[in-house]
Amino acid sequence: MSRKLIIDGNAVYEIDEDCMLRQRVRDEKAEKSRDGKYGDKEEESEKRNRL
Repeated sequence: MSRKLIIDGNAVYEIDEDCMLRQRVRDEKAEKSRDGKYGDKEEESEKRNRL
């Protein structure tokens, strides 16, 4: 488990880097699935245009 401690004046923040990585991966998957619904149709039309 990797953690980062950030001290900003009187405030102290503890960042769990493993959690941040999991969250980023989850968000990227969600974005790809959202884009994928529309992107598949565009890819299909591009393939047809090439033939």
